[in-house]
Amino acid sequence: MRFSIRVATATALVVSMSGCAMLPGSGPREQRINANALATSRNTNATLGYDYVVVDVTRATLPFMSRDPEGEFRTFGATTRAAPSIRLGPGDVVRVTVFESQTGGLFLPEDAGARPGNFVQLPPQRIDQDGRITVPFAGVVQAAGQTPATVERIIRDRLLDRAIEPEISVEIVEQNFSRVSVVGDVRGPGVLPLREGGLRILEAIAQAGGISTPASSTFVVLKRDGRSAKVAYRSITENPRENVFLAPGDTIEILEEDKEFFAFGATGLVGNFKFGAEDVSLNEAVARFFSLQDNVADPRHVLIYRKESRYALEKMGVDLSEVAAYGHEFHTIFRADYRSPDIFFMANEFQMRDGDVIYVTNAASIEFQRFFNNATSLTGNPLAVRDNIESF
Repeated sequence: MRFSIRVATATALVVSMSGCAMLPGSGPREQRINANALATSRNTNATLGYDYVVVDVTRATLPFMSRDPEGEFRTFGATTRAAPSIRLGPGDVVRVTVFESQTGGLFLPEDAGARPGNFVQLPPQRIDQDGRITVPFAGVVQAAGQTPATVERIIRDRLLDRAIEPEISVEIVEQNFSRVSVVGDVRGPGVLPLREGGLRILEAIAQAGGISTPASSTFVVLKRDGRSAKVAYRSITENPRENVFLAPGDTIEILEEDKEFFAFGATGLVGNFKFGAEDVSLNEAVARFFSLQDNVADPRHVLIYRKESRYALEKMGVDLSEVAAYGHEFHTIFRADYRSPDIFFMANEFQMRDGDVIYVTNAASIEFQRFFNNATSLTGNPLAVRDNIESF
Protein backbone atom coordinates (compact mmCIF):
# COMPACT_ATOMS: atom_id res chain seq x y z
CA MET A 1 0.00 0.00 0.00
CA ARG A 2 2.80 2.41 0.94
CA PHE A 3 4.57 1.55 -2.31
CA SER A 4 1.42 2.40 -4.31
CA ILE A 5 1.15 5.73 -2.52
CA ARG A 6 4.80 6.43 -3.26
CA VAL A 7 4.32 5.54 -6.93
CA ALA A 8 1.26 7.77 -7.18
CA THR A 9 3.06 10.60 -5.42
CA ALA A 10 6.11 10.29 -7.64
CA THR A 11 3.94 10.09 -10.73
CA ALA A 12 2.07 13.24 -9.76
CA LEU A 13 5.37 14.97 -9.06
CA VAL A 14 6.77 14.00 -12.46
CA VAL A 15 3.62 15.12 -14.27
CA SER A 16 3.50 18.40 -12.40
CA MET A 17 7.17 19.09 -13.05
CA SER A 18 6.84 18.14 -16.72
CA GLY A 19 3.77 20.34 -17.03
CA CYS A 20 5.74 23.28 -15.66
CA ALA A 21 8.41 22.63 -18.22
CA MET A 22 5.96 22.38 -21.08
CA LEU A 23 3.58 25.25 -20.35
CA PRO A 24 4.49 28.94 -20.50
CA GLY A 25 5.13 30.53 -17.14
CA SER A 26 4.00 34.04 -18.09
CA GLY A 27 0.49 35.37 -18.50
CA PRO A 28 -2.50 35.71 -16.18
CA ARG A 29 -3.97 32.71 -14.37
CA GLU A 30 -7.56 31.60 -14.98
CA GLN A 31 -8.58 32.47 -11.40
CA ARG A 32 -7.30 36.01 -11.79
CA ILE A 33 -9.00 36.42 -15.17
CA ASN A 34 -12.34 35.36 -13.68
CA ALA A 35 -11.86 37.44 -10.55
CA ASN A 36 -11.25 40.65 -12.49
CA ALA A 37 -14.00 40.15 -15.07
CA LEU A 38 -16.86 42.65 -15.10
CA ALA A 39 -19.28 39.82 -15.80
CA THR A 40 -19.04 36.15 -16.72
CA SER A 41 -21.23 33.64 -18.52
CA ARG A 42 -20.41 30.03 -17.80
CA ASN A 43 -22.26 26.82 -18.52
CA THR A 44 -20.97 23.87 -16.55
CA ASN A 45 -23.55 21.53 -18.05
CA ALA A 46 -22.34 21.87 -21.64
CA THR A 47 -18.92 21.17 -23.06
CA LEU A 48 -19.29 23.18 -26.26
CA GLY A 49 -22.33 25.38 -26.20
CA TYR A 50 -23.41 23.83 -29.53
CA ASP A 51 -25.57 20.81 -30.15
CA TYR A 52 -24.19 18.68 -32.93
CA VAL A 53 -24.68 15.49 -34.90
CA VAL A 54 -22.05 12.80 -35.52
CA VAL A 55 -22.28 10.83 -38.77
CA ASP A 56 -19.95 8.10 -39.97
CA VAL A 57 -18.73 8.31 -43.55
CA THR A 58 -20.14 5.17 -45.18
CA ARG A 59 -21.45 4.08 -48.56
CA ALA A 60 -24.96 4.73 -47.24
CA THR A 61 -24.33 8.31 -46.06
CA LEU A 62 -21.85 9.50 -48.70
CA PRO A 63 -24.35 10.13 -51.56
CA PHE A 64 -26.36 12.59 -49.45
CA MET A 65 -23.53 14.80 -48.24
CA SER A 66 -24.13 18.21 -49.79
CA ARG A 67 -21.16 19.76 -51.53
CA ASP A 68 -22.18 23.36 -50.90
CA PRO A 69 -24.14 25.28 -48.29
CA GLU A 70 -27.85 25.50 -48.85
CA GLY A 71 -28.78 28.34 -51.19
CA GLU A 72 -25.56 28.44 -53.20
CA PHE A 73 -25.97 27.36 -56.80
CA ARG A 74 -23.34 25.42 -58.68
CA THR A 75 -24.99 25.41 -62.10
CA PHE A 76 -26.30 27.79 -64.73
CA GLY A 77 -27.61 25.00 -66.94
CA ALA A 78 -30.37 23.56 -64.76
CA THR A 79 -32.70 24.04 -67.72
CA THR A 80 -31.91 24.28 -71.42
CA ARG A 81 -32.97 27.65 -72.77
CA ALA A 82 -32.80 29.06 -76.26
CA ALA A 83 -31.38 32.46 -77.02
CA PRO A 84 -33.78 35.14 -75.74
CA SER A 85 -35.45 37.42 -78.26
CA ILE A 86 -34.11 40.96 -78.39
CA ARG A 87 -36.77 43.29 -77.05
CA LEU A 88 -36.82 47.03 -77.26
CA GLY A 89 -36.63 49.22 -74.20
CA PRO A 90 -36.21 52.80 -72.99
CA GLY A 91 -33.05 54.38 -74.37
CA ASP A 92 -32.89 52.34 -77.55
CA VAL A 93 -32.65 54.39 -80.77
CA VAL A 94 -34.69 53.00 -83.67
CA ARG A 95 -35.25 53.95 -87.30
CA VAL A 96 -38.64 53.26 -88.92
CA THR A 97 -38.86 52.77 -92.69
CA VAL A 98 -42.21 52.70 -94.52
CA PHE A 99 -42.51 50.93 -97.88
CA GLU A 100 -45.45 51.40 -100.24
CA SER A 101 -46.23 49.35 -103.34
CA GLN A 102 -46.55 52.41 -105.62
CA THR A 103 -46.25 56.18 -105.69
CA GLY A 104 -49.07 58.53 -104.89
CA GLY A 105 -49.65 56.98 -101.52
CA LEU A 106 -49.56 58.37 -98.00
CA PHE A 107 -45.79 58.62 -97.79
CA LEU A 108 -44.73 58.60 -101.46
CA PRO A 109 -45.66 61.60 -103.66
CA GLU A 110 -46.38 61.30 -107.39
CA ASP A 111 -42.87 62.44 -108.32
CA ALA A 112 -41.18 59.88 -106.08
CA GLY A 113 -40.31 57.76 -109.12
CA ALA A 114 -37.30 59.95 -109.72
CA ARG A 115 -35.47 58.17 -106.90
CA PRO A 116 -34.93 54.42 -106.42
CA GLY A 117 -37.22 52.49 -104.09
CA ASN A 118 -40.75 53.17 -102.96
CA PHE A 119 -39.99 53.89 -99.30
CA VAL A 120 -39.63 56.69 -96.79
CA GLN A 121 -37.06 56.46 -94.03
CA LEU A 122 -38.07 58.36 -90.90
CA PRO A 123 -35.44 60.08 -88.73
CA PRO A 124 -34.02 57.95 -85.92
CA GLN A 125 -35.75 58.45 -82.58
CA ARG A 126 -35.03 57.35 -79.03
CA ILE A 127 -37.59 55.29 -77.14
CA ASP A 128 -38.68 57.49 -74.24
CA GLN A 129 -38.85 56.51 -70.56
CA ASP A 130 -42.46 55.46 -71.02
CA GLY A 131 -41.34 53.08 -73.75
CA ARG A 132 -43.01 54.92 -76.65
CA ILE A 133 -42.14 56.18 -80.13
CA THR A 134 -44.19 58.31 -82.54
CA VAL A 135 -44.83 57.43 -86.20
CA PRO A 136 -46.63 59.87 -88.57
CA PHE A 137 -50.24 58.81 -89.24
CA ALA A 138 -49.78 55.83 -86.89
CA GLY A 139 -49.58 57.87 -83.72
CA VAL A 140 -47.91 56.86 -80.48
CA VAL A 141 -46.66 53.25 -80.46
CA GLN A 142 -45.70 51.32 -77.35
CA ALA A 143 -42.30 49.86 -78.27
CA ALA A 144 -40.75 48.89 -74.93
CA GLY A 145 -41.01 45.21 -74.17
CA GLN A 146 -41.75 44.38 -77.79
CA THR A 147 -39.58 42.78 -80.43
CA PRO A 148 -38.87 44.86 -83.57
CA ALA A 149 -41.11 42.48 -85.54
CA THR A 150 -44.02 43.15 -83.18
CA VAL A 151 -43.60 46.92 -83.51
CA GLU A 152 -43.48 46.55 -87.30
CA ARG A 153 -46.81 44.71 -87.25
CA ILE A 154 -48.45 47.32 -84.98
CA ILE A 155 -47.41 50.20 -87.27
CA ARG A 156 -48.46 48.30 -90.42
CA ASP A 157 -51.94 47.57 -89.00
CA ARG A 158 -52.45 51.26 -88.24
CA LEU A 159 -51.46 52.33 -91.77
CA LEU A 160 -53.35 49.71 -93.74
CA ASP A 161 -56.33 51.95 -94.47
CA ARG A 162 -54.21 54.97 -95.34
CA ALA A 163 -51.04 53.86 -97.11
CA ILE A 164 -50.81 51.73 -100.26
CA GLU A 165 -50.03 48.17 -99.19
CA PRO A 166 -47.58 49.35 -96.51
CA GLU A 167 -44.64 47.29 -95.26
CA ILE A 168 -42.68 48.44 -92.23
CA SER A 169 -39.08 47.97 -91.13
CA VAL A 170 -37.89 48.80 -87.58
CA GLU A 171 -34.11 48.90 -87.24
CA ILE A 172 -32.17 49.24 -83.98
CA VAL A 173 -29.66 52.02 -84.54
CA GLU A 174 -28.32 52.20 -81.00
CA GLN A 175 -28.94 49.43 -78.49
CA ASN A 176 -29.00 50.64 -74.91
CA PHE A 177 -31.58 48.38 -73.29
CA SER A 178 -30.80 44.77 -74.27
CA ARG A 179 -27.30 44.78 -72.90
CA VAL A 180 -25.26 42.87 -70.35
CA SER A 181 -22.51 44.03 -68.01
CA VAL A 182 -19.22 42.21 -67.47
CA VAL A 183 -17.35 43.33 -64.35
CA GLY A 184 -14.69 42.09 -61.96
CA ASP A 185 -11.46 40.31 -62.82
CA VAL A 186 -11.53 40.73 -66.61
CA ARG A 187 -9.11 42.73 -68.72
CA GLY A 188 -11.77 44.94 -70.31
CA PRO A 189 -14.88 45.30 -68.12
CA GLY A 190 -17.81 47.03 -69.71
CA VAL A 191 -21.29 46.82 -71.20
CA LEU A 192 -22.02 44.62 -74.20
CA PRO A 193 -25.07 44.65 -76.49
CA LEU A 194 -26.99 41.45 -77.08
CA ARG A 195 -27.66 40.31 -80.59
CA GLU A 196 -30.19 38.19 -82.38
CA GLY A 197 -28.98 34.63 -82.22
CA GLY A 198 -27.84 35.09 -78.62
CA LEU A 199 -24.71 35.83 -76.64
CA ARG A 200 -23.28 33.16 -74.36
CA ILE A 201 -21.30 33.64 -71.16
CA LEU A 202 -17.90 32.67 -72.57
CA GLU A 203 -18.44 34.91 -75.60
CA ALA A 204 -19.19 37.85 -73.31
CA ILE A 205 -16.10 37.15 -71.20
CA ALA A 206 -13.98 36.91 -74.37
CA GLN A 207 -15.35 40.25 -75.62
CA ALA A 208 -14.38 41.73 -72.24
CA GLY A 209 -10.77 40.67 -72.80
CA GLY A 210 -10.87 37.37 -70.92
CA ILE A 211 -10.24 36.61 -67.25
CA SER A 212 -7.22 38.13 -65.49
CA THR A 213 -7.01 35.54 -62.70
CA PRO A 214 -5.91 31.86 -62.62
CA ALA A 215 -8.62 29.65 -64.07
CA SER A 216 -8.42 27.21 -61.15
CA SER A 217 -9.54 29.82 -58.60
CA THR A 218 -11.85 31.89 -60.81
CA PHE A 219 -15.62 31.91 -60.34
CA VAL A 220 -18.35 33.41 -62.49
CA VAL A 221 -21.36 35.00 -60.81
CA LEU A 222 -24.44 35.48 -63.00
CA LYS A 223 -26.96 37.99 -61.62
CA ARG A 224 -30.45 38.03 -63.14
CA ASP A 225 -33.79 39.33 -61.89
CA GLY A 226 -32.61 39.76 -58.32
CA ARG A 227 -31.05 36.30 -58.09
CA SER A 228 -27.48 35.15 -58.50
CA ALA A 229 -25.66 31.91 -59.17
CA LYS A 230 -21.96 31.15 -58.81
CA VAL A 231 -20.12 28.58 -60.92
CA ALA A 232 -16.44 27.79 -61.27
CA TYR A 233 -14.95 29.12 -64.49
CA ARG A 234 -13.54 25.72 -65.38
CA SER A 235 -17.01 24.18 -65.07
CA ILE A 236 -18.19 26.51 -67.82
CA THR A 237 -15.24 25.80 -70.11
CA GLU A 238 -15.49 22.03 -69.59
CA ASN A 239 -19.28 21.68 -69.66
CA PRO A 240 -21.13 23.32 -72.59
CA ARG A 241 -24.37 23.07 -70.61
CA GLU A 242 -23.08 25.78 -68.28
CA ASN A 243 -22.27 28.17 -71.14
CA VAL A 244 -25.82 29.53 -71.20
CA PHE A 245 -27.31 32.36 -73.24
CA LEU A 246 -27.43 35.75 -71.55
CA ALA A 247 -30.61 37.77 -71.12
CA PRO A 248 -31.10 41.54 -71.20
CA GLY A 249 -29.98 43.17 -67.97
CA ASP A 250 -27.72 40.28 -66.88
CA THR A 251 -24.56 41.08 -64.95
CA ILE A 252 -21.55 38.79 -65.09
CA GLU A 253 -19.04 39.21 -62.28
CA ILE A 254 -15.67 37.49 -62.48
CA LEU A 255 -13.95 36.98 -59.15
CA GLU A 256 -11.06 35.07 -57.68
CA GLU A 257 -12.07 33.06 -54.67
CA ASP A 258 -9.74 30.33 -53.54
CA LYS A 259 -11.64 28.26 -51.00
CA GLU A 260 -9.86 26.91 -47.93
CA PHE A 261 -10.15 24.33 -45.18
CA PHE A 262 -8.55 24.11 -41.74
CA ALA A 263 -6.61 21.25 -40.14
CA PHE A 264 -5.93 20.71 -36.43
CA GLY A 265 -4.93 17.93 -34.07
CA ALA A 266 -2.53 15.09 -34.77
CA THR A 267 -1.60 16.24 -38.25
CA GLY A 268 1.76 16.88 -39.84
CA LEU A 269 0.86 20.54 -40.39
CA VAL A 270 -1.70 22.71 -38.64
CA GLY A 271 -3.43 25.72 -40.18
CA ASN A 272 -5.51 26.79 -43.14
CA PHE A 273 -5.00 25.30 -46.60
CA LYS A 274 -6.10 26.76 -49.92
CA PHE A 275 -8.02 24.54 -52.31
CA GLY A 276 -6.07 25.67 -55.36
CA ALA A 277 -8.78 24.00 -57.46
CA GLU A 278 -12.53 23.91 -57.79
CA ASP A 279 -12.90 20.66 -55.83
CA VAL A 280 -10.74 18.93 -53.23
CA SER A 281 -11.51 15.46 -51.91
CA LEU A 282 -10.92 14.32 -48.33
CA ASN A 283 -7.99 12.20 -49.51
CA GLU A 284 -6.39 15.24 -51.15
CA ALA A 285 -7.01 17.33 -48.04
CA VAL A 286 -5.38 14.76 -45.75
CA ALA A 287 -2.40 14.58 -48.10
CA ARG A 288 -2.01 18.38 -47.88
CA PHE A 289 -1.01 18.24 -44.22
CA PHE A 290 1.47 15.38 -44.68
CA SER A 291 -1.11 12.66 -44.07
CA LEU A 292 -1.69 10.96 -40.69
CA GLN A 293 1.40 10.66 -38.51
CA ASP A 294 2.27 7.17 -37.35
CA ASN A 295 2.10 6.65 -33.55
CA VAL A 296 0.50 10.10 -33.15
CA ALA A 297 -2.79 10.17 -35.05
CA ASP A 298 -5.69 7.81 -34.54
CA PRO A 299 -6.70 6.92 -38.12
CA ARG A 300 -10.11 5.73 -36.94
CA HIS A 301 -11.15 9.25 -35.98
CA VAL A 302 -10.59 11.74 -38.77
CA LEU A 303 -13.32 14.30 -38.08
CA ILE A 304 -14.74 16.87 -40.49
CA TYR A 305 -16.70 19.75 -38.92
CA ARG A 306 -19.30 21.59 -41.01
CA LYS A 307 -22.95 22.59 -41.15
CA GLU A 308 -25.22 20.13 -42.90
CA SER A 309 -28.82 20.53 -44.05
CA ARG A 310 -31.67 18.81 -42.25
CA TYR A 311 -32.77 17.25 -45.54
CA ALA A 312 -29.36 15.64 -46.14
CA LEU A 313 -29.08 14.36 -42.56
CA GLU A 314 -32.52 12.79 -42.66
CA LYS A 315 -31.59 11.09 -45.93
CA MET A 316 -28.55 9.67 -44.12
CA GLY A 317 -30.86 8.11 -41.53
CA VAL A 318 -30.38 10.65 -38.72
CA ASP A 319 -33.55 10.94 -36.63
CA LEU A 320 -34.26 14.65 -36.13
CA SER A 321 -37.96 14.32 -35.35
CA GLU A 322 -37.53 15.56 -31.78
CA VAL A 323 -35.47 18.64 -32.72
CA ALA A 324 -37.86 20.29 -35.15
CA ALA A 325 -37.18 23.75 -33.71
CA TYR A 326 -33.50 23.73 -34.65
CA GLY A 327 -34.04 24.97 -38.18
CA HIS A 328 -32.74 23.71 -41.50
CA GLU A 329 -29.02 23.33 -40.68
CA PHE A 330 -27.17 21.41 -37.97
CA HIS A 331 -23.61 21.45 -36.72
CA THR A 332 -22.32 18.12 -37.95
CA ILE A 333 -19.18 16.07 -37.40
CA PHE A 334 -18.44 13.53 -40.11
CA ARG A 335 -16.19 10.73 -38.90
CA ALA A 336 -13.96 8.87 -41.36
CA ASP A 337 -12.30 5.62 -40.27
CA TYR A 338 -9.01 5.32 -42.16
CA ARG A 339 -8.60 1.80 -40.82
CA SER A 340 -11.51 0.71 -42.98
CA PRO A 341 -10.29 -1.09 -46.13
CA ASP A 342 -12.55 0.88 -48.46
CA ILE A 343 -12.14 4.33 -46.86
CA PHE A 344 -9.78 5.55 -49.57
CA PHE A 345 -12.45 4.96 -52.19
CA MET A 346 -15.07 6.77 -50.10
CA ALA A 347 -12.76 9.62 -49.08
CA ASN A 348 -11.98 10.20 -52.73
CA GLU A 349 -15.70 10.90 -53.26
CA PHE A 350 -16.06 13.02 -50.10
CA GLN A 351 -15.79 16.58 -51.39
CA MET A 352 -14.48 19.24 -49.03
CA ARG A 353 -16.40 22.49 -48.64
CA ASP A 354 -15.13 26.00 -48.11
CA GLY A 355 -14.55 26.52 -44.38
CA ASP A 356 -14.48 22.83 -43.42
CA VAL A 357 -12.44 21.95 -40.33
CA ILE A 358 -10.53 18.66 -40.16
CA TYR A 359 -9.53 17.42 -36.72
CA VAL A 360 -7.49 14.25 -36.21
CA THR A 361 -7.58 12.75 -32.71
CA ASN A 362 -4.52 11.45 -30.91
CA ALA A 363 -3.66 7.78 -30.90
CA ALA A 364 -4.54 5.90 -27.70
CA SER A 365 -0.88 5.47 -26.79
CA ILE A 366 0.10 9.09 -27.28
CA GLU A 367 -0.76 10.23 -23.74
CA PHE A 368 1.39 7.50 -22.20
CA GLN A 369 4.18 8.27 -24.62
CA ARG A 370 4.07 11.93 -23.63
CA PHE A 371 4.35 10.97 -19.97
CA PHE A 372 7.17 8.59 -20.77
CA ASN A 373 9.06 11.27 -22.72
CA ASN A 374 8.58 13.87 -20.00
CA ALA A 375 9.73 11.48 -17.34
CA THR A 376 12.81 10.61 -19.39
CA SER A 377 13.64 14.28 -19.90
CA LEU A 378 13.58 14.83 -16.13
CA THR A 379 15.47 11.74 -14.98
CA GLY A 380 17.70 10.97 -17.91
CA ASN A 381 16.44 7.44 -18.71
CA PRO A 382 13.52 5.11 -17.97
CA LEU A 383 15.43 3.04 -15.42
CA ALA A 384 16.11 6.17 -13.38
CA VAL A 385 12.35 6.72 -13.15
CA ARG A 386 11.95 3.29 -11.60
CA ASP A 387 14.88 3.90 -9.23
CA ASN A 388 13.45 7.25 -8.14
CA ILE A 389 10.06 5.66 -7.46
CA GLU A 390 11.54 2.76 -5.50
CA SER A 391 13.69 5.12 -3.43
CA PHE A 392 10.60 6.89 -1.98
